[in-house]
Amino acid sequence: MGLTLTEKILKNHIVDGEFKKGTEIGIRIDQTLTQDATGTMAYLEFEAMGIPRVKTERSVAYIDHNTLQSGFENADDHRFIGSVAKKHGIYFSRPGNGICHQVHLERFGVPGKTLIGSDSHTPTGGGIGMLAIGAGGLDVAVAMGGGAYYITYPNIVKVNLTGKLSPWTAAKDVILEVLKRMSVKGGVGKVIEYCGEGVKTLSVPERATITNMGAELGATTSVFPSDEITKAFLKAQKREDVWVPLSADDDAVYDEVIDIDLSQVEPYAACPHMPDNVKPISELGDMKIDQVCIGSCTNSSYQDMMKVAYILKGKTVHPDVSLSIAPGSKQVLNMLAENGALGDMIDAGARILESACGPCIGMGQSPNSGGISLRTFNRNFEGRSGTKDGQIYLVSPETAAVSAISGVLTDPRTLGEMPEIKMPDEFKINDNMIEPPAPVEEMDSVEILRGPNIKPYPETAPLQDELECPCSLKVGDNITTDHIMPAGAKILPLRSNIPKISEHCFTVCDETFPKRAKELGQSIIVGGANYGQGSSREHAALAPLYLGVKIVLVKSFARIHRSNLINAGILPLTFANEADYDKISQGDILCASGLIEAVKNGEDIVIENKTTGDKIKCRSDLSGRAKEIMLAGGLLDFTREALAK
Repeated sequence: MGLTLTEKILKNHIVDGEFKKGTEIGIRIDQTLTQDATGTMAYLEFEAMGIPRVKTERSVAYIDHNTLQSGFENADDHRFIGSVAKKHGIYFSRPGNGICHQVHLERFGVPGKTLIGSDSHTPTGGGIGMLAIGAGGLDVAVAMGGGAYYITYPNIVKVNLTGKLSPWTAAKDVILEVLKRMSVKGGVGKVIEYCGEGVKTLSVPERATITNMGAELGATTSVFPSDEITKAFLKAQKREDVWVPLSADDDAVYDEVIDIDLSQVEPYAACPHMPDNVKPISELGDMKIDQVCIGSCTNSSYQDMMKVAYILKGKTVHPDVSLSIAPGSKQVLNMLAENGALGDMIDAGARILESACGPCIGMGQSPNSGGISLRTFNRNFEGRSGTKDGQIYLVSPETAAVSAISGVLTDPRTLGEMPEIKMPDEFKINDNMIEPPAPVEEMDSVEILRGPNIKPYPETAPLQDELECPCSLKVGDNITTDHIMPAGAKILPLRSNIPKISEHCFTVCDETFPKRAKELGQSIIVGGANYGQGSSREHAALAPLYLGVKIVLVKSFARIHRSNLINAGILPLTFANEADYDKISQGDILCASGLIEAVKNGEDIVIENKTTGDKIKCRSDLSGRAKEIMLAGGLLDFTREALAK
């Protein structure tokens, strides 16, 4: 029996565990990336381990999230990250060089290699055949120190692509089709592997758009084969030497197969407020719009931007619409400037933003009250744009551009004949905004520069055997990390200051939660299904840790957030019977005992609701290593103990 592409890469990197479905395996990590919203904490954690220099083949620190410097905090964090990178063997991509996933695809990604990044859209690297996985910052810190990254051996879904996209239909529409079929939790515990003759019709940027939004499925990652298209892309980036051919065996066996005829895909929009709330543009009608934002790590490539420039050329943005465009990297921006496409965008009335995440992470460009905003981004969670009642629709660059001109949601197929936008034979290469680390002999002399906003990692403690405390918060299904730890221009600068950022924890759901949790000292949070979906931000675990949350009890977890809770020493439990969710109310006193033995032996845990008298059976489902991390009080304590031994 042959192997899937995913299995080939896993088999080549497994260092711990059995090569068997459903078991926990540790894999060797070749590359890591961080961005500045998560990077400061990741590097504080790396420093705490006491390892002098990274042990990966390549680690890169990007500045792309917190680029709005309205105070000293972001600038201080950037300076800190730059100094840590120089001292500890990490490449540093300076502000203005571009979005981490776009730049990594262009300049560092290698087919067949493993990559973890402290950003949930790290699977973008699957567009060139990497096994690229989003993770918490502490997991990335451990990998930089030479430690394995642990995942459950995934189920592998084959998405069999046939045919070719129709004119004005885009890669964004393909992943929206997948989301429509699988939902935002349909990919949990799975890797999505794209195969079939249709793959050959998609460029690397188009493939990367599809793997990027695989994060919205809850999938571990998504991956395309490495073929002649991949080789041509790397050759154009003057990196042909890293190319290797990679594909699944003809007789590979998959856990699930989804067939998509690309010629049958049509332009879609993900409607508010979930990426899987997908409807055809043709059904939504001529909806008046207020804003259009084009960019993000999903759709900011040179190819995307050239299509947008073609549509805008000689036109004028509708007077009722604000159009902003953010090319994904300095490379893309330079090429647009040199070939005149940037001028076409400016002439049309577009507002050109820096090459950064910007509006996607709530960093500026919030729509007007109740405003309808079309975005080429990957998430449209309620409030993420910075406007609580903003109505965010996720669309392709083609749909976004034509709608910006018309002033209403417009099907791009009305544009008539589509030009062929070819990939360049040679990209403009200029890596002057990427700082290499100091040589080994100079690293000791590099000073780490810390600003006053940078605070240490929160205090942790080994797992308590008994716990009696209130339910400080009860929430419903599909709680995102944006609910738990909001982003945006006001809050992102506090990412290196857990005490301060914790004041905003869960305020989207309940403005009184931070104060109440802090006063309680210890508490339990109760939630519904798919709890913690969205970003990899470990702050969604570290802020509750600081506020005294000891247990999170839910119907089901999103993968990365559950790992982050374990890493922070917060016990993640699920209801053995989901109907028991209704037996707990906010404020009820909950009691759990014998936790240490239960975790050690993998036994069910009974939580008694002392307010109602109900006894609720819960499951921890922790692997052997996760048990040890939980008992130690979190991954940082566990790693320190392991290094000491």
